Formats: sequence, C-alpha cells, structure tokens
Amino acid sequence: MNGTQSRFETKNANPGDLTRIVEDLGRAFNEFKSSNDERIRKVEKGAATGDLDVKLANIDKAMTELDDVKASIDDLVKKSARGGLGGNGQSAEQAEHKQAFGRFMRKGVDDGLAELEAKALNLGSDPDGGFAVPEELDRNIIQFERDSTPMRDLCNVITVGNEEYQRLINTGKASSGWVGETDARAATGTPQLARVAPFFGEVYANPEATQKMLDDVFFDAEAWLASEVAIEFGEQENDAFTVGDGVKKPKGFLAYAIAATGDATRPIGTLQYVLSGAAATITPDALLDLIYSLKTGYRKNASFVMNSLTLPVIRKLKDGEGNYLWKPGLDAGEPSTLLQKPVVENDDMPVVAAGSLPIGFGDFKRGYTIADVRGVRVLRDPYSNKPFIGFYTTKRVGGGVMDSKAIKLMKIAAA
Repeated sequence: MNGTQSRFETKNANPGDLTRIVEDLGRAFNEFKSSNDERIRKVEKGAATGDLDVKLANIDKAMTELDDVKASIDDLVKKSARGGLGGNGQSAEQAEHKQAFGRFMRKGVDDGLAELEAKALNLGSDPDGGFAVPEELDRNIIQFERDSTPMRDLCNVITVGNEEYQRLINTGKASSGWVGETDARAATGTPQLARVAPFFGEVYANPEATQKMLDDVFFDAEAWLASEVAIEFGEQENDAFTVGDGVKKPKGFLAYAIAATGDATRPIGTLQYVLSGAAATITPDALLDLIYSLKTGYRKNASFVMNSLTLPVIRKLKDGEGNYLWKPGLDAGEPSTLLQKPVVENDDMPVVAAGSLPIGFGDFKRGYTIADVRGVRVLRDPYSNKPFIGFYTTKRVGGGVMDSKAIKLMKIAAA
C-alpha cells in the first residue's frame, strides 16, 4: 500500500469473495499495526510523522471498507440460510389483496381494495390516508430498513397495533431482609412502578415513477417501492433513534438526560456517562471504565456504538502490554471487536470532540425499543408532478429508552 491509494479491492464483492476479503483485512491490520508502531517510535524521537500519518489514514480507510464489505457478505449468507425475503403460506385474502394492490400501483385502480385490505390485514379504515401495503411488502420494507439502519439491527424491534404501547418498570424495591424463625417481620413495602414508552412520529417518503415504468411487465413495482421508501425511512429513522428530540419523532438515546452518577442514585430515564480520561481524546483506561460501569447482566450482550470517524482513534489504542484493543473479525460471521466486544458503526453518532458523546456501550436490545405501528400506507398521486406518478408513503414508528441502566455513554473531557 502506498501513501495515496489502497491496494485492497472491495468493490463488487460477493459471498465467494469472503476468504479474500478476510485475508485482505488481516493483512491491512498487520500493516496498520507496523506503521503505527513506527509512527509511535518517531514521535518518541521527536521526528516528523507526516508520511506515516497519510499512510495510516489510507490503511484505516481500507480496513473500514473491508470491514463493511465483510459485514455485507455475512448478512447475505444469513439471508440465504433463512430463504431470503418474501413470505410463503399466504392466505387467500392476503394473495387477493396483494394482486389488487399491484393493480392500484400500476393503473390507479382501487375498486374493492379497501374491503380486501380490511379482510387481509384487519386494520381500521383510513380513506384519507391512502391504502395499507400488503403484509409481505410491509415485512420487506422493514427488512430492507434493518439492513441499512444500524439501530434497527442493534435494538429491540417490535410491531404494535397503535401508539399506546408502554412498559411498567419497578423504580424501588419492596422491603426485605434476613430474620430468624420466630423474629417479627417488618411490613412489606409496596414496589413503586413507573411507565416508560417510546416517542412516536410519522415518517414519509415520496418516490416517483413514470407510467412507462409501471406498464413494463418486467418492472417489479412492489420491490422498487420497498427499496426506495426503505432507504428514505432508514436514513430518517436512524438519526431519530440516535439523536432525535422526541418531538413528532422517536427520541434518540443521546437525547436523554445524562449524569456521572451510578445506577443506585441516578434517576430513572437518565443515562450514565464516563469521562474519556484525557482532553479531546480517549484513553484505554476510560474504555475499561465504560465497560465496567455496566452491570454484569448487561455486559454479556453489550456492544460499542460509534461513528466511523471515531474508529481511527480507537484502532491506535493499546493496552499496557502493547496489544491493540481493536481487532478485526477474521472469521465468517465474526464482527470486529474492541476489548472483545462487538463494534457497530453508526454515522449518526457524534465525532470525538470536547464535550461530545461519541461512544455508546450497552445491551441495546434491553435498553432501547423501536416500535413499528402496523400498516405502512401509500397514496398514489399522478397529478402533482406530471408526468411522474408519486407514491406518498407513510409509516408511524416510535423509539425510546426502556431501561436506562442498560446503556452507558462516553463523554469526551474538555480541554
């Protein structure tokens, strides 16, 4: 690898390239370590490191690309194992609804569609809000979103019938203790319960097609719609699940109140943060503090979440014995890890800067819930932007922290 261009090829990769991708990732990591070690030696001697900084930046970029391609291939293998997208065993009502929805998309014919929708989906009527998509298309949109939305892959995702979903949590234990066989028992305290619920909002997308496209018998209109709206929904939702303010949208986990206090004294709904250990950067000790701020029961399934721009900082860190803390996943299905915990890239996370929260760590499936309200709806619009036909597609979705003890944050110390 030279100073300006990667020699590792990542384009047009497929499952058959997994071995090559893994080997390239391993070689890139070894080259990164040797170059970084050389940079450290030069820094210690007071020598210039400009050439090595450029080289490291290029290797780091190559590793990120290889890591992303490997993750995509791993996902393709998983899909192949479970039979890919789509559904089997449709009822007669669902099959008839799907055919009618296809006619509606291609020709705008909606005769009887509302009745078929009610039979197939058991959803309430909404004549002003378009028509609900068939169940198979609804599942495919969600699956496409999961593939492109890090938070969906990381968090607990449920489907609900309305926006009334909530959970009850115990905010205070009943009294308890040890007693002898004949000792008097104090009165049992009543547990204190609190309600937690996602914040809901409506997200929309308006992909457009020409009538000529729709008239083409080889054009898969439903697959096109699923792909187009999933891209738009995914970008909007991932941002909301990460940093959303909860106003007409989900509330992101970074939007909740934060405090340095531990679980025993911190209010419910407030996330704990750990300082980075040094001004405007991250230390290995701070990462260990972050991990062990999480209780044992949560650590088992915990992951790191960070922006891809934070990875170059993390990849340079070593422990006291000179071992790198970040390691690439060099086996099929194995993710890259930091201190033996998976690393998830989420580019809606902040970058490393004084006062920012660039790293989340925790069991997000227990900590954060995404709630999809059943029934993506489509309104066909052939008038607003002739000759294009718009498919105004809406979906209601919620998101919020359900267990504030399950997620910890790293806060970068001020200068």
